[in-house]
Amino acid sequence: MEEEALARIIGKNIMRLRKLAGMTQLELAEELGYSDKSVSKWEQGNGIPDVRTLVQISEFFNVRLDDLIAEPSEKPVIPKKTERVRRFIIIALSVGLCWLAAVISFAVGGVIYPEIGYLWLAFLYAVPASAVVVLVFSCIWHLRATRIISISVLIWTTIACIYLTVIAAVENYPTLWMLFLIGIPLQLLALFFFVWWKRTAAPR
Repeated sequence: MEEEALARIIGKNIMRLRKLAGMTQLELAEELGYSDKSVSKWEQGNGIPDVRTLVQISEFFNVRLDDLIAEPSEKPVIPKKTERVRRFIIIALSVGLCWLAAVISFAVGGVIYPEIGYLWLAFLYAVPASAVVVLVFSCIWHLRATRIISISVLIWTTIACIYLTVIAAVENYPTLWMLFLIGIPLQLLALFFFVWWKRTAAPR
C-alpha cells in the first residue's frame, strides 16, 4: 500500500473514532500529547503518526492497531477513560446493593428481634460480600490488581466474620484467634497464583 493511501486511511479512521467518541481535535491532541494541528494534519492525510502514537491511539479508543490501517468501519468505540468510569460506576452500584442488604437486615432484624445485640454483624458480612462482587467483575474485565486485592479482603474479612460471630455467641473462647492462622497460607496461595497467572498470561 502506498504511503499516501495509507495516510489517507489512517486519517479517516482517526477522524471517525474521534467523532464517535464525541471529541474535538484539541481534546484528542491533549490526550496524546500533541497539538491540534498535528491531529488535523493526520486526519487530512498529510502525515502518519509514528508507531508509538498509533499504539496509543488504538489503546485509547479500544480498537486493534489493524483497525487504524484498514478501511474505516462503523464499529462503535468507547474511549478508555470513559470505559474505566463506566466500570467503576457498575462496581460501585453493585457493592452498594450489598450494603443496602446489610442495612435492611440490620433494620428489619432490630424490629423483629430487638433483644439480639449483635445485629451489627450484618455490616461486617457486607465486606466479604462486596469483595466477592468486586472479584467477579475483576475476573470479567481482567483487572489483575483489583482481583488480588479483592481476594485478600475476602480471605481476611471472612475469617473476621466467623471469629466475631462465634465471639458474639460464645463469650469465652480463648483459642479462637487461631482461625486467623488459616488466612496466612490462603493469602500466600492467592499471591502465588496471582504471580504465576500473570507470568503465564504475559505475551511471549
